[in-house]
Amino acid sequence: MLAVKSANIRDNFKEWCDKISMGETVVISRPRNENIYMINEAEYNALQKAKRNAEYLKMIEESEEQFKKGDTISFTLDELKEMENEDWKPNKRILEFEKKHGIQRQG
Repeated sequence: MLAVKSANIRDNFKEWCDKISMGETVVISRPRNENIYMINEAEYNALQKAKRNAEYLKMIEESEEQFKKGDTISFTLDELKEMENEDWKPNKRILEFEKKHGIQRQG
């Protein structure tokens, strides 16, 4: 990782871009610690993927906690298909789940 001043980047932009495209990370020093990091596309994509993976794992952990607390309800494929009908009405199991969790039905 290299640290440079913004004037140096401005004066030698192509050379710095070449270094960054070869995998170097550049920190552009700015006043009040408002530094800027320059990375290549592959590194950026890897960071974005790691962020998405972390968010996904967090959702899975939250879902697991909801399941352990009994805050979930499961349906068979047939039940889900039935729910697609316009005249579908919730069954007793669904109504009890909604009541337990303070869910009020609209309409």
